[in-house]
Amino acid sequence: MPNARTNFLGDIYSIWWREMIRFARARSRLLTSLIQPMAWLIIFGIGFSSSLGSSLQLAGSTGTTNYLDFLVPGVLGMVALFTNMSLSSGMSFMFDKEFGFLKEILVAPVSRSSILLGKALGGTTTTFIQGIVIVVVAALLGVRLSGPLGLPAAFALVVVTMFFITMSFSELGMSFASRVESIEGFQVVVVFLALPLSFLSGALFPVTSLPGWMEVLVDINPLTYAVDVLRYGFTGLHACPLTLDFGVVVGFFILMTIISTLLFRDVH
Repeated sequence: MPNARTNFLGDIYSIWWREMIRFARARSRLLTSLIQPMAWLIIFGIGFSSSLGSSLQLAGSTGTTNYLDFLVPGVLGMVALFTNMSLSSGMSFMFDKEFGFLKEILVAPVSRSSILLGKALGGTTTTFIQGIVIVVVAALLGVRLSGPLGLPAAFALVVVTMFFITMSFSELGMSFASRVESIEGFQVVVVFLALPLSFLSGALFPVTSLPGWMEVLVDINPLTYAVDVLRYGFTGLHACPLTLDFGVVVGFFILMTIISTLLFRDVH
């Protein structure tokens, strides 16, 4: 039993390490992953601050915050969504299918769960690298973890939330990739899903005073709750009960782990 567990963890590590090597060798992808979040933060944060006013209020919250503090958790959530569902785990899965590597590894004495988890952890690591860049740039612009939890607890909350949501979107991306035959088709599916998820999560602007049918879409969007937790860690403000936020984030992770594992069993 210990040997089986050791082999399983070793297989996860091998897949994760391969993803990290691919990420480091793809210089254009490496530069893009570092520049893109900085561009979002600077362009949206500085550019929209003047038009949206000096203070924003979340639905259900009595406090206010400036737009740049409001934006940073949203950018972290968007990076978790786009990087993991499309650029990292999902697209990596599609390339492995396209060029035959997936067939080779599926016939190896490696469990499919370890392949899935290794790739998801690879995407999660990439996102954390981007997240560090975002937090550093945000700090240079004056954004701090200023919530009521204190720095260590707020940092831990942000890290744990980012882990669960990035793993979830990695597994969601690979679930689609396991059923789509072409890279082009996968890109269409991801863009069709990712854009509404990002815009209807409160990442870029407060989702208040929306039509009723759009409020329903906001309420069923898992990214909404992840961004709300992250925003609490940074500003102390939140629109939903934190127990609900974190329950949805963890529940979404469990659901996507089950679904992706079941779908991956049928991949050939």
